[in-house]
Amino acid sequence: MKVSVFCSACEGLDRRFQEAAWGLAEGLARAGHVIVYGGTNMGLMGIVAEAARSVGGDVVGVVPRILKMEGGRRVYPDLTELVWCNNLSDRKDIMVERSDAIIALPGGIGTLDEVFTVAAANTIGFHSKRVILYDVDNFWQPMMDLLEALQQRGMIRGHYSDFFVRVSSLEELMPLLQ
Repeated sequence: MKVSVFCSACEGLDRRFQEAAWGLAEGLARAGHVIVYGGTNMGLMGIVAEAARSVGGDVVGVVPRILKMEGGRRVYPDLTELVWCNNLSDRKDIMVERSDAIIALPGGIGTLDEVFTVAAANTIGFHSKRVILYDVDNFWQPMMDLLEALQQRGMIRGHYSDFFVRVSSLEELMPLLQ
């Protein structure tokens, strides 16, 4: 199975987030899943790539060309496959298209953009992929609260649980990939 992982590229994040990213990527790779991610060597993204490659896993990096123009110094150097894309919208499309499942680790604006793009596309039938929110230290709780408020106000077609599933451990997550 090919699994897209959305996450932060920021450095110096909480150790719990770093450990979760390492454990997730290592677990996915050991189970034979191919990881599709944003392709950088920074923050949780870099940890995901390093962990998967450390156990022989395959990692596909989808990287905006703008990073190539700066010499590629932020691109993870040991990708199984490097896919250049035009921009962040293109990156999301390629990642979703190339994956069977979507997982979101903690992240910022880019990660939120990615998870909501996937969910919105699901609501109108472009695909039926749900986003698995890996909820390290209740990171995703504020978003879940927002989704519940939107649901209560009739702003979501169906129920948000049709588009998002939240897990707090690798043991909860792995059966969802079967």
